[in-house]
Amino acid sequence: MKIRRSGRLAVVPLLLLTSAACGQQTGATGSGEADSPERSYSADAVVFRMDHTGGFVTPAMLATRLPAISVYGDGRVITQGPVPMIYPGPALPNLQVGTIGAAELEELITAARAAGVGGGADLGTPPVADAPSTRFTVLGDNGVEQLEVYALAESGGTETGLTGDQQAGRDRLREFADSLTAESGPLAAAQASTQAYAPTAVAAVAEPWVANTEAGEQPEVAWPGPTLPGADLGTDLGLGCVTATGEEARKVLAVAADATTATPWTSAGTRWTVTLRPLLPDETDCGDLATNR
Repeated sequence: MKIRRSGRLAVVPLLLLTSAACGQQTGATGSGEADSPERSYSADAVVFRMDHTGGFVTPAMLATRLPAISVYGDGRVITQGPVPMIYPGPALPNLQVGTIGAAELEELITAARAAGVGGGADLGTPPVADAPSTRFTVLGDNGVEQLEVYALAESGGTETGLTGDQQAGRDRLREFADSLTAESGPLAAAQASTQAYAPTAVAAVAEPWVANTEAGEQPEVAWPGPTLPGADLGTDLGLGCVTATGEEARKVLAVAADATTATPWTSAGTRWTVTLRPLLPDETDCGDLATNR
């Protein structure tokens, strides 16, 4: 099996987000200018996202990795909540959803741009081996803009191989990322309550099941979704992928609530290891997982 190196991954704490928003999101730019034009976004458009790419993880983990923070046009904010520190862990990730208002949404975009997102700055490559990159995405007047920075969380302070400007740019991005969970940050107004995210579709990445003595005896579970393994997810990865929607998705979620990451799932007379990936509002099927690699 091929794996990619990551070093230590950045962990973004659970955001406790609230406030009401529905339908289409509109609002001022957050700059304080009374004559600033209002912006509008479609409800499922990704207005801001912070995620990670690459690194030393298995192909299945690479394909199914979830963004740290996703903010949508209607103000929904989807983050990863805490999970029990046990092995094997639960089969389903703990996704949480809350909402923010139009002003907070524009404040977030303004803060991201002030930190350098969309600016095209050269932030260099520190001498850190096999680390993931942190990717920031914003949607604004210029369309979708991204900034991807290698080893942002793994490096800090004075680093060899970087100029003073590159170090300063990385410091601004680190401070911005930290502010997303701060009481006075751009998402602070949303901190109060969240609820479990209820996906309408689930991608299942399957690979042949292999006995794992460390996980102990795991009971077989009949797979309630589309027949595994599904379509190849990529050349030489040894992974298949199916998408469960509608009633099949509800069955998968119900059965997976009591399963673990080491559960042997049976489909068409064969055992499979399945990595479950709830799809986000901007995703529709297995093809969207390619953007995580």
